[in-house]
Amino acid sequence: MQAKKRYLFLLSAGACLVLLFYFGGVQLPASGRNRHDRSHNGYRPDQPWPHFSDPLQQFLPWDQLDTEEYNIHISPRQKRDVNTSVYKGKRCRMDSCFDFSACKKNDFKVYVYPQQKGEKISESYQNILSTIEGSRFYTTDPGQACLFVLSLDTLDRDSLSPQYVHNLKTKVQNLHLWNNGRNHLIFNLYSGTWPDYTEDLGFDIGQAMLAKASISTENFRPNFDVSIPLFSKEHPRTGGDRGYLKYNSIPPFRKYMLVFKGKRYLTGIGSDTRNALYHVHNQEDVVLLTTCKHGKDWQKHKDARCDKDNAEYDKYDYREMLHNSTFCLVPRGRRLGSFRFLEALQAACVPVMLSNGWELPFSEIINWNTAAVIGDERLLLQIPSTVRSIHQDKILALRQQTQFLWEAYFSSMEKIVLTTLEIIQDRVLQQESRSTLMWNSHPGGLFALPQYSAHLGDFPFYYATLGIKPYPKFTAVIHAVTALVSQSQPILKLLVAVAKSQYCAQIIVLWNCDKPLPAKHRWPATSVPVIVIEGENKVMSSRFLPYETIVTDAVLSLDEDTVLSTTEVDFAFTVWQSFPERLVGYPARSHFWDSNKERWGYTSKWTNDYSMVLTGAAIYHRYYHFLYTNFLPASLKGMVDQLANCEDILMNFLVSAVTKLPPIKVTQKKQYKETMMGQSSRASRWADPDHFAQRQTCMNKFASWFGGMPLVHSQMRLDPVLFKDQVSILRKKYRDIERL
Repeated sequence: MQAKKRYLFLLSAGACLVLLFYFGGVQLPASGRNRHDRSHNGYRPDQPWPHFSDPLQQFLPWDQLDTEEYNIHISPRQKRDVNTSVYKGKRCRMDSCFDFSACKKNDFKVYVYPQQKGEKISESYQNILSTIEGSRFYTTDPGQACLFVLSLDTLDRDSLSPQYVHNLKTKVQNLHLWNNGRNHLIFNLYSGTWPDYTEDLGFDIGQAMLAKASISTENFRPNFDVSIPLFSKEHPRTGGDRGYLKYNSIPPFRKYMLVFKGKRYLTGIGSDTRNALYHVHNQEDVVLLTTCKHGKDWQKHKDARCDKDNAEYDKYDYREMLHNSTFCLVPRGRRLGSFRFLEALQAACVPVMLSNGWELPFSEIINWNTAAVIGDERLLLQIPSTVRSIHQDKILALRQQTQFLWEAYFSSMEKIVLTTLEIIQDRVLQQESRSTLMWNSHPGGLFALPQYSAHLGDFPFYYATLGIKPYPKFTAVIHAVTALVSQSQPILKLLVAVAKSQYCAQIIVLWNCDKPLPAKHRWPATSVPVIVIEGENKVMSSRFLPYETIVTDAVLSLDEDTVLSTTEVDFAFTVWQSFPERLVGYPARSHFWDSNKERWGYTSKWTNDYSMVLTGAAIYHRYYHFLYTNFLPASLKGMVDQLANCEDILMNFLVSAVTKLPPIKVTQKKQYKETMMGQSSRASRWADPDHFAQRQTCMNKFASWFGGMPLVHSQMRLDPVLFKDQVSILRKKYRDIERL
């Protein structure tokens, strides 16, 4: 009897457990296949509360963090159906939904559909298309394209927005090249609408890639989609302002430790975190301000704190807070992304991210642990103590990285778009893809082109990081435009002087003269090889082509009538070895802003201030030949070639845009100015008013393309030890610099 009772008891208990499991009373652990490996964003489930800028743990996917009111509007099944309908290609990856064969023929080219009559297009989307059309990736031939971009405006897919494009589903399906979205890229800033704000774009994207703001990790397709930042319509198209970190002060603390100022949502999605900020606001060094004043019917929903919050909100100036705080809170709004993100980056205010499940912008290439604190919305109360525990050295490093990332990838729409295209290009041309170091250190992936080399040591920017030095020789490139008729011509004297340098490996004479090449016996005998090559099309830009015959890191660029001694060449090269990423040279020029004409001016006056060194006598890394040829647009190089002028200014613009630094001027002979002016061909060019006017025009044309003035003023001149001192010349290393 006892055995029978035990049997019935066990049977009842088993039935109860089955019912509990069936109705969800007990939850089983999530299976391994449903867990997302977010290790690149610092997600490590076994870690305790992190130190410094290690991200705060992210426990739940975004779709489990909705408010109760949100779940009233949309059930889990409805949400699942929405995601399924929008992301039919959710399993898409490059190897399954991208046709690589179209890219192997013609490299990485991007085609933009012609704009259709009557289709409205926002200014922001027009700027995106203009950026692509002005880039080196653009092609007008769809047969050569690797990637396709719609001319239909897909940026704002909020059906309540005035920018919303209706009937987009039909319009997209009617595109003859659509092919279910294969090899297409769709840009989007806003998706979904009140009250749910789902990621529904209103049409089936098929196998197209998304470059999307506020995208969730749940819907993000790794190494296929690209997460972009949310930017306003006022965001600069090109150039953009520099970051606001002016001084690397130690300690790096500011007036406030942590700040935020923004809307507080009283109901609906995104209201939880912002409604809880008052718990950590102390009105001293943690100032977190919210206002209920938004929307037409905010007073209907106002709570007991609204009036007090609104009054305190108006007491503080947002920009003053932003620029005087060490950390800036970036909580989610209605959508995961926020304008606060870019604002904090520019202001060198370390972003503290509180937006669970947001795939951070350009997460594929950027290590955000070095520039931001990744928090968890449910651990809000621990945020102040966490940021206070970060060491001041780490804070300075975080702030410096915010400035680099802002200027490299986010300061303009052009940089955001080009970074997106470069990321996709790295996936397509995997053998030429950039390393993590290239993306996350100066000058950034947009200026470190992998087509130049797969080896970091071939770029001038990474010598210090890798602990290496440039090759201790240079190649001289002499630009010749005058026929060789006399053995007393300056080019022959220059060639002999350069060849005597202990650092000279070879001399290349670039023959851009209309006359035939001189016979070999016309050139003087030297101890180093002299290679004479004809310039391509005899144009000015040919002096900066990446010739395979240049085998050294350093290039000594020379005009045919430059007057330099062997000692001057040696000294300039030794200086360059300490600054291999910069232009080092002799003749200096400067720029200025002409307030009367409201344009940039160019001056050749000999003053203490300069911002350019002319490439008629300058040393730089050969990588700049590659950048000049492959990075700059054909329009600028065509202008240089048409005018036969300004190539030296354009090279200065390029190097300063890359380095954010001025060139370096080195000391020359006492009477260098007089000897230079004595040369007839140079003197005639300097005296020509048209020549000078052309250079003024060039300055403004170049500044327009770069989106601002990249040139930086300097007063630094590097002299040999004891130069011009009253000491015996015999005691000086570079003695001939003082001699005529």
